[in-house]
Amino acid sequence: MTQPNNHAAYQPEIVTFGETMALMMPNGGKGIEYSPQLQTLFGGAESNVAIGVARLGHRVGWFSRLGKDPLGNYILKKIRGEGVDVSRASQTTEAPTGLMLREVISGKTSVYYYRKGSAASTLAPEHLDAEYIGGARILHVTGITPALSASCRAAAKEAIRIAREAGVKVCFDPNLRLKLWSLDEAREVLLDLAEEADYFLPGLDELKLLYQTEDFDQIVGRLNKLKAVSIVKGGNDETYIVEKSGITSVPYFKVEKVVDTVGAGDGFCAGFIVGLLKDYSLAEAVKLGNLIGSMVVQMEGDWEGIPTWEQVEAVLTNKAHVER
Repeated sequence: MTQPNNHAAYQPEIVTFGETMALMMPNGGKGIEYSPQLQTLFGGAESNVAIGVARLGHRVGWFSRLGKDPLGNYILKKIRGEGVDVSRASQTTEAPTGLMLREVISGKTSVYYYRKGSAASTLAPEHLDAEYIGGARILHVTGITPALSASCRAAAKEAIRIAREAGVKVCFDPNLRLKLWSLDEAREVLLDLAEEADYFLPGLDELKLLYQTEDFDQIVGRLNKLKAVSIVKGGNDETYIVEKSGITSVPYFKVEKVVDTVGAGDGFCAGFIVGLLKDYSLAEAVKLGNLIGSMVVQMEGDWEGIPTWEQVEAVLTNKAHVER
């Protein structure tokens, strides 16, 4: 996908923003403490979604602040190389690129963040390009960004305000991260942002924490007070579409072997958003999201397993794979 040479050259259908960090993880299944080597990757919920949308054949822009350092350079080049517009991303010498370490021990994943005071945490409303956001069809926001700092929180709210004023639909995934803030603090901010969304994409476990109840009917009652259509992930092998007119269940795609669940939710978001861009029904868009999620969990990595549109079509049409 051709990248723009200047700000006026390219208008994405989807705009998203948020912190992308360098990711270090051991090879061979050892713990970090016992591994002599770490592989360098990267990940971030919003850039994962952006890469997914690009691979599925649509125009998408992602922005953030990165350190003017080798890790920031690496991330920017890699995301650009995936066909994502990064013309609004910036680098600063005043703060470093965030870092996370990940290990899998006895089947359990642990993530360690080194992101306090990172470049992305300095994102503020003055870093937003209102024309860029206002020219999109959908703005995708997650609850990770407002957890990073007060200025990031203000930037998230301002981006949503710009989108709503321009008639741009707002897609909001709460992505609750309790290593970043307390549940009480998160609940107040995330539920406030959900009030502004057109599409709300929580997990069922997140809703139980945010709404302080295990009762599914009570959760649905709270969701029905929102103006958004709610797409609830993590049901009993199905995703729920909650509208005031009722609940629709869309079954998962079963896979033979789950390799890595990290990034599955972001893959789902990318598929769902692309379904909306293609003017699919909500059920069809959720079905596409479920399919992308099922493909992501079959490969290790945050975003590496997100398929291209050609790969999706091959699955949907049962096209035989030609090995040689």
